[in-house]
Amino acid sequence: MKLFDIIFENEDFIVVDKHTGLLSIPDRVQSSPSLKDILQQKYGKIFTVHRLDRETSGLIVFAKNEAAHQHLSQAFEGRMVKKIYQGIVMGTMIQAKGTIEAGIMEHPARNGTMTVHKRGKPAVTEFEVLEDFGLYSLVQFQIHTGRTHQIRVHMQHAGHPIACDELYGNGKPVFVSSIKRNFKLSRSEEEERPILHRLGLHSWQLQFPDQQGQMYEFEAALPKDMKALLQQLRKWKH
Repeated sequence: MKLFDIIFENEDFIVVDKHTGLLSIPDRVQSSPSLKDILQQKYGKIFTVHRLDRETSGLIVFAKNEAAHQHLSQAFEGRMVKKIYQGIVMGTMIQAKGTIEAGIMEHPARNGTMTVHKRGKPAVTEFEVLEDFGLYSLVQFQIHTGRTHQIRVHMQHAGHPIACDELYGNGKPVFVSSIKRNFKLSRSEEEERPILHRLGLHSWQLQFPDQQGQMYEFEAALPKDMKALLQQLRKWKH
């Protein structure tokens, strides 16, 4: 099974479309090989610039040398990078577009999770609803800060968690039977298989300057499972 696709590379950096379920960088317990581990086997030294959650798919960039690492890290920290995500969220949002500015900190009681708090680090997420299906909405996000789980925490805070989010939503998979009226299983199937059973969030576009100031822009199409759910939602829109 393919875990990622290389979108672009030069002598300074490599841009990857990461598939869902793959760690970006090693976790504390080394539970499974990460994208960084795999790239290091191929290229030797690889430097972390930013990360994606394990269940989030899409674009991520790694540096190939120290100079590029320093430049890209500063670009990410200095907000010179445009990061656009697309996500499927629960329900219909009241506003079609807007900005969520709400500080984020580690949850005091729940290990590994974050929460909105006035003492948290500043976090800014712009959102725009692309399609509203009632039960779910397709939303585009631009994040201006890079807090852990930022979009997920902000969407929980807004009352519209990302579909299938185990940490910040109900974590339940999405079945066609929940969208389509009078759904019937085909005879060959004993039980219905979910159409989406992972976090419905994808790193869609990435734009950043290289050390010479040249802008690069990359895009990774939505993965099959998210596309399939959107197709069903469009078909059976209530």
